[in-house]
Amino acid sequence: MELQWIIVQSGDTLSRIASAHHMTRALLAALNPEAAAQPYLFAGQMLRILPGTGRRYAVQPGENVGWIAERFGLNEKELRDANPEFANVEDWCGRCIHIPDSNGKTIVRLQGEYGYRELSRDVALLEKQYPFISTGTIGASVMGKAIPYVKIGEGPRHIHVNASVHANEWLTSAVIMRFIEEYARAYTDSVPWQQFRTERWMQETTLWVVPMVNPDGVELVQEGVINRHPHAKQLLAWNAGRPHFTHWKANIRGVDLNDQFPAHWEEEAARRGITSPGPRDYAGKAPLSEPEAKALAEWTEQHSFAAVVSLHSQGQEIYWNYRDLEPRESAPLSRRLARASGYKAVKLGGSDAGYKDWFIQQFRKPGFTVEVGLGVNPLPVEQFDDICVEVGLLLAELLSDGETGTEPLS
Repeated sequence: MELQWIIVQSGDTLSRIASAHHMTRALLAALNPEAAAQPYLFAGQMLRILPGTGRRYAVQPGENVGWIAERFGLNEKELRDANPEFANVEDWCGRCIHIPDSNGKTIVRLQGEYGYRELSRDVALLEKQYPFISTGTIGASVMGKAIPYVKIGEGPRHIHVNASVHANEWLTSAVIMRFIEEYARAYTDSVPWQQFRTERWMQETTLWVVPMVNPDGVELVQEGVINRHPHAKQLLAWNAGRPHFTHWKANIRGVDLNDQFPAHWEEEAARRGITSPGPRDYAGKAPLSEPEAKALAEWTEQHSFAAVVSLHSQGQEIYWNYRDLEPRESAPLSRRLARASGYKAVKLGGSDAGYKDWFIQQFRKPGFTVEVGLGVNPLPVEQFDDICVEVGLLLAELLSDGETGTEPLS
């Protein structure tokens, strides 16, 4: 197979391009070492690709398409669609074919980074696919991006989950979106989700999700400021001149959104000791000075949530307390969430101004910060499937809480 050339578009990354052309990121980088050495790709840059070099299979004598598809967890149509060049060939023996991902019907999937454009696409597709899912926005980011929410369920007990408050923790957005899709698909097919009855979740709870609180920051981490970013000069200055932003947690104005909430904000700002914008830990000039934090707080006040969860990474820990203001049920509930997920329930001190802190202080109801995965942010995408299971089981336990909660099937 001969090398081909493509032109990089705005928003493209090595991982996204590799995924789109069924290549590994390592192979794409090896074919384009100069581009791989850059912090980000330039729009207009040309890259060498070797398309279709992902998962390949040499068809053996006696094998037919249906047998190969079953072996790889596919149906025959999915396999044929992935190999259109052989559409009119009956016998595939001796041919090298492409094996697509077995989750071909899945809407939410990682194809390189999971950013704002992937999220926007998936929100629209989920709403179209599942009529009982509704969506809307809670407000807009500094740069004017709508911050979407997704709602599923019609029950009287309302639960809220948010993700990607910190920019380089974008994997949490894909995790919560995958849970929504799995829940919706199980309910549609009238089958349990991990032995839980989704029809009871639907009847007894309403789940409200804000999957990407910090869309500007996520975009910055993934795409940098190379392609005429309107805030490039200021961001580079705040980043000490470094062109790479993978360590960035703040919003586009260099404010840490999880230090923005009016729960002893002054003490948190003093404890951090950061007095100017930067990648992390700057609490801003005042609580709720940033539109993303303000929108989330105002939206939360408009609902009567029984409990909230803010997904972060990393550490596999669950923080459940705040200055002894949490209700009595928070501690035992945190232990149940820990058993379900395999994470550790931790009583945390010396921290203020987070979303969970403010929610507990304001409403005296259970609030949790859940640190998913292990490693350095952004977490490796190889952890995605495991984290989806862990977070899914944690949320299943939370959705099943209370006297009318859903019990797992015996």
